[in-house]
Amino acid sequence: MKKYTVLISIIVVLGIVGTAYLAYARSNSEKERMSKESMHDAGTTSTTTAKAILAGGCFWCTQADLQKYTGVISVVSGYAGGTGENPTYEDYAKRGFREVVEVTYDPTKISYGNLVDYLIRHSDATDPSGSFHDRGIEYTSAAYYSSPEEKAAAENVVKDINARKIYEKPLALYIVPSVPFWPAEEYHQDYAQKNPVRYSYYRAASGRDAFITKHWGTDTIPTPTPEHSSTKTNPTSMTENTTGHAWEHFVKPSSTELQSTLTPVQYNVTQQNGTERPHTNEYDKNYADGLYVDVVSGEPLYSSKDKFDSGTGWPSFVKPITPTAVVEKVDKGLFTSRTEIRSAIADSHLGHVFDDGPRERGGKRYCMNSAALKFIPKADMEKLGYGDYLNYI
Repeated sequence: MKKYTVLISIIVVLGIVGTAYLAYARSNSEKERMSKESMHDAGTTSTTTAKAILAGGCFWCTQADLQKYTGVISVVSGYAGGTGENPTYEDYAKRGFREVVEVTYDPTKISYGNLVDYLIRHSDATDPSGSFHDRGIEYTSAAYYSSPEEKAAAENVVKDINARKIYEKPLALYIVPSVPFWPAEEYHQDYAQKNPVRYSYYRAASGRDAFITKHWGTDTIPTPTPEHSSTKTNPTSMTENTTGHAWEHFVKPSSTELQSTLTPVQYNVTQQNGTERPHTNEYDKNYADGLYVDVVSGEPLYSSKDKFDSGTGWPSFVKPITPTAVVEKVDKGLFTSRTEIRSAIADSHLGHVFDDGPRERGGKRYCMNSAALKFIPKADMEKLGYGDYLNYI
């Protein structure tokens, strides 16, 4: 009887040890998988996506800018180019790392050369020692390449821009081989969206926007030249291969022109931060399938599937069609502080966002003015150039 008792005890102990070992093995396997996923090579690609590591000074600004470029799927802030592994915000500069972003993009819509071109237009790539008031190699502009073709594309962009005499001095963009990418801490991710007031102050004080406007004006979006386009030529050409959407090349008309094309209510709302009357506006009770776009530029803003009846008398949505479709700004009018919503490209005033939306759908209420929107029925989206957004409806 004792033998059976001992045998049973041994079996139980072995079972416990085996279970613990399996748990340990699974844990290590998961850690290894996460480690591999977090350390990406800039040239990693799939059949539908590609990756690029780029640097343009402060990664808060570089991330926020690149997120607005059509064809970009995601942008992650991080570090690259230093010594050792797992850099942190406290030690990355001492270890020779640079603030960078890892861009995941659709190569059927834009090319690596387009990304480098876009980066240059939204940073100061003429400074070999830093970026605006951020000094040091950690803040310099750089393009990391993973193939001879990517290196040539980056060099062609630099050559083209230098030839156009955009800047007073030659570009000093570092074009360097691919290195491991290390994601930055979570509080650095999407910093512009999480801390709009602090970010806006930092960006304005740095002089970045003034520098961009001085040298590029409104010409800040390179014409897309997809990697797989049969008509692809020079990736920086602004006259060849005019693919892409019309709103991506939007140039804001003068006030006089806008007043002649918009109704008085549309002009008041979009250009003068006005508010239309509730309940009597065009889209409050519209629940047809389709897309809501900016009435000024035509850029996509909201999907009908995200619309709900808030009872306020204005069209309300639980979220924008993409995180970068709109921009948040602090509005301190009316004796209170609210969060204003503006379109990312045309900079039209759209409305405000509140935290009293449906909890089961995220808790947000994007309260918009119908006068700032134009509704595109689902049946018309393809012929009007919005076919790419049908999967959002």
